[in-house]
Formats: sequence, structure tokens, C-alpha cells
Amino acid sequence: MNPPLFETLDADTRLIDSRLHRPGMAACYLLRDGDELALIDTGTRHSLPQILQAIDSLGARPEQVRWIIPTHVHLDHAGGAGALMAECPNATLATHPRGLPHMIDPARLQAGASAVYGEAAFARDYGRLDPVPENRALAAEDGQALPLGGRALRYLHTPGHANHHGCVFDADRGRLFTGDAFGLGYRELARPTPFILATTTPVAFDPDAWFDSLDRMLALAPEAVCLTHFGCHDRPERLAPMLRESIQAHMEIALAEEPRGESGREARLEQALRELLIPAAARHCGVARATAEAVLGDDIRLNAQGLAVWLARRARQRARGD
Repeated sequence: MNPPLFETLDADTRLIDSRLHRPGMAACYLLRDGDELALIDTGTRHSLPQILQAIDSLGARPEQVRWIIPTHVHLDHAGGAGALMAECPNATLATHPRGLPHMIDPARLQAGASAVYGEAAFARDYGRLDPVPENRALAAEDGQALPLGGRALRYLHTPGHANHHGCVFDADRGRLFTGDAFGLGYRELARPTPFILATTTPVAFDPDAWFDSLDRMLALAPEAVCLTHFGCHDRPERLAPMLRESIQAHMEIALAEEPRGESGREARLEQALRELLIPAAARHCGVARATAEAVLGDDIRLNAQGLAVWLARRARQRARGD
């Protein structure tokens, strides 16, 4: 039996399962204050039915959505933004200034993703990317307040996973909506405590920036972090050291690979990450290695690709004398 399409976090907050690839893989969040709603991350255009059901569960209408806020423009977070904007005629989309142009004109995103996944798989998993009207789009500055009903959400620039990443802080509820900036923490690997790991998916992994972003997030003293992958975890200060260690370990694996040739690099990185993460997750959560592999296998492959891109970028920087 599949878990529900959305969950009640409190009377005014819903966790929505985007159902990308599998249940419990990617979430977006619906917030209400008074007569106004905000959505943080959107899933894909295939996620629209459960988003609309979650809005209805609050006794609200799509016309009441004031903000649609992708944490960044990776398709599991923002692929449905244009379609959702069409359903929510009074909404403004707010995201990082570096990501906003790709929401207004998503042609490059769609072409690149179609080339990587193939057109049939892209259509199956993500659907078409619709443009966001430029006159309904906002480049959110670092620290900018986004009014919602009687309170405000704070948008915080948090590069590291991506250079256009942002988090959203709901100070009234003590929740920080972190996209990928607080790593991955799947529910299948959440006992006795969440197994948190970095996500270094292509193309803009920056460990130094990520360490700084983690410090900024913790300085807000959130009571909980709400991850896109997946769910809300309380007492984030107890989890941050694991994320910090994971970022460091990914960086060290990549740097150990750097002197070697590019031929076979991704495969070597993937094997090194698998040898690091699968036994660590199994040991931390007391599960079989096969279980850890089933949950983390796709992320390990993507992380290896992202580390290879990071090493290629470092090589180009050295060649330029940066």
C-alpha cells in the first residue's frame, strides 16, 4: 500500500509527495497563513494533482497561492513550476537570481535533460517544462522577506549543492525548508536517527561554499529542517556534523581521483562512493546492505557524475591560472 500523497505537519502546513520515481523520494511543501498560501518546491508537472488536493485539504483554492518558491531549478524541485503557475493565477514565483532565467525560458533545461535521459524517459518522469511569465517572477535576494498572510518567509542564498540554491525560513514555525542544502535524509534510512548524506549531483558542487551555507543555516537556530529528499527532521544541530563529514568525504574521494586520467573516472568515483556509503548507511540504520543500495543507488551514481564535473571544472580553472 502506497503512503498518502500528502501529510499534515500542522493545521497550516502540508508535506506533498511528488511521487518522482517512487514514493518518499521527493517532497514539496504547502504553507498557509490567513487567506494566503505558499509552495516551496514544486515537483514535476506530474505532481500537480496531489498539490491541488493538498490545497483543497486546507479548504483553500489555487487562486490563494501567493508564492511559488523553487529552492533551485533542478527538475525534481522546479520541473512543475510553469504548469503550477498556470493553475495559480495570482502567484509570483520567487527563486535565486541565477536560477530565475531558466524558469522564464526553460528551453535549455528541457533540451539538456532530454539529451541526458532520452525524450521518452524525460516525458515519463518530468513532462513538459512550461515557461514562467516574466512579469510574475521575482529574483529573490539573500535575506529577502516574502510576506505571507500575517508573517513573512525569509529567503536565504545557500550555494554549495548548486550555485543558485536558496532555502526558505519560516521563523514563526521554526522550520527551515532546505531543498538539497541539508543533504539527503530518506525515511527508509531514518532510524534510529536519520542517515544524512551530501548530494553532489551535476553541475555546481562547491564544498567550501556548502560549508559556509551550512553555518548560515544553523545560525538561524531552526527547530526542524524540511528536506526535499525527504521529510522534516527535528534538532538539525545534531545532524549537521554528519552532513559536514559527508561533504568532506565526497571531496576527499574526488581529490584522490584527481591525479588519475579521465578515462573510467565516473566508474571509479561511483565505486568509491558505494564502498563509503552503503556499509555506512547499513551500519547506521541496522539494515541490510541491499536495502541501503536500493535506496541510495541512484544518488550514488548522480553524486559520482557531479564529482567528475567538479574535477573537470577544477582542471579548467588551473589551465586558466585561476
